[in-house]
Amino acid sequence: QVQLVESGGGLVQAGGSLRLSCAAAGRTFREYAVGWFRQAPGKEREFVAAITRSGGITYYTDSVKGRFTISRDNDKNTVYLQMNSLKPEDTAVYYCAAAKRVGPLTSQRPYDYWGQGTQVTVSS
Repeated sequence: QVQLVESGGGLVQAGGSLRLSCAAAGRTFREYAVGWFRQAPGKEREFVAAITRSGGITYYTDSVKGRFTISRDNDKNTVYLQMNSLKPEDTAVYYCAAAKRVGPLTSQRPYDYWGQGTQVTVSS
């Protein structure tokens, strides 16, 4: 089992940056792919970015390509989401999730473990 804790959210002006962290408890973290999802008020949770177990392959939703970067440090059991050029439409609760099962990492289906989320608010 894996416990996930997100941090790094906050209030930032449009054009600013934040770095989210997803810290995992558990010795087998490197066996899990990790994804970031977000949910804005009144909307469904949506995929943002994902990274494979080794970190060799990353995926992004189109709206964040070129602005967000996902990375991981398996020695620290942590995955990061660097968010630059933030826009008001990026405002949401951001969740990290871990997947051991094979499946499309851009979908919520393969993810078995979820964090509690961290709020990101971008003011215009």
